[in-house]
Amino acid sequence: MSIAVDSPAALADALGSRAASEWLAVEQDRIDAFAEATGDHQWIHVDPERAAAGPFGGPIAHGYLTLSLLPALTQGLFTIGGLAMSVNYGLDRLRFLQPVAAGSRVRAVVELASTEETARGVRAEYDVTVEIEGSEKPALVARTITLYVPA
Repeated sequence: MSIAVDSPAALADALGSRAASEWLAVEQDRIDAFAEATGDHQWIHVDPERAAAGPFGGPIAHGYLTLSLLPALTQGLFTIGGLAMSVNYGLDRLRFLQPVAAGSRVRAVVELASTEETARGVRAEYDVTVEIEGSEKPALVARTITLYVPA
């Protein structure tokens, strides 16, 4: 399910709207590639044998890997017409609540929390929860900010 509006200004009419992504598998090869890209080779992420005897019972995704999946998970959930571009403006809050075990599936649930007209366009804040399939506790919660520049 996605939310569509005709323009950045029309986002204000969608306040409180929610959308959820499809599930995405977080496999060990993705975790290993993230470790290579970031230089974070901690054994809880990249050594399945040692991690099996560790505190999580197996390898887990890096918290920042889970965070980095937000663009893939949220793409297309909110479609805004009449754009020149959209720009990631940052985060106001972020909490990692539970590790994502290798092989788990995650999805994003996104709610439009606020919009503000600015000189450059519309700044929108979204409350994002990354859920882990089969778990009551989410992997992370964040408030993301996007600037939408009209065409």
